[in-house]
Amino acid sequence: MSYLQIRNVWKTYDDNVILEKLNFTIEKGEFCTLIGPSGCGKSTFLRMLLGQDTPSRGTILLEGEPLSSEPGSDRGVVFQKYTLFPHLRALENVMLGLEMEHSPLLGKVFGSTRRRIKEEAMAMLESVGLEQSALKYPSELSGGMQQRLSIAQALVKKPKILLLDEPFGALDPGSRADMQELVRGLWKTYGLTAFMVTHDVKEAFELGTRLLVFDKVRHDPQAPNAYGATVVNDIKLDKNKRNNKGEEYVEKYETTIS
Repeated sequence: MSYLQIRNVWKTYDDNVILEKLNFTIEKGEFCTLIGPSGCGKSTFLRMLLGQDTPSRGTILLEGEPLSSEPGSDRGVVFQKYTLFPHLRALENVMLGLEMEHSPLLGKVFGSTRRRIKEEAMAMLESVGLEQSALKYPSELSGGMQQRLSIAQALVKKPKILLLDEPFGALDPGSRADMQELVRGLWKTYGLTAFMVTHDVKEAFELGTRLLVFDKVRHDPQAPNAYGATVVNDIKLDKNKRNNKGEEYVEKYETTIS
């Protein structure tokens, strides 16, 4: 049985069809990169995986069971815009998720439980290279460091699936390259199944083990919202072999994705 099954999934908002006829399976440990023109439903698909949104039709199964319709600890997410608490230090930002898990009402724990959570959070900061910045506030961190902190937040609860929605879009080229290397390393270290939306086609090929290309295949000039996007190409990426088909898509989409 496949790890994640997408079965005839559609997403509509009133008469506006965003996604249609999504049918594919994902194996555990794959790194799926999602590309396609703006507005073709990539982020909508990610929100459905997260549980922020639900399919209008069809089902999403995780390990044979319907995916929870609410965000949970089995799915971590990193957005382009940092989701950090400005009044908390870096270490406290990472600890908060674990504290809320143990104490949903107060969001605070004490004694040996707090010491254990602090150790776990510190270990996660070390894994993203922020151990020297544990006591700094987000405003004292660079853009790349803030995104590292966001990743630590997402991973500290040991999710099964990591969702990344254009996580490096706001970073300069140098920081972006560093973050790509970091995410690749964390994906391998923690054995994650990952999905990343990106508008950088070369980045999609360099990071992913599988490329999902979203686009519309049906068009009606009289009713532009009548049809949604679907996965028009599903490409397995072998880093050890020349992928001519993949290179064609780099050339095709580099100038159209924005």
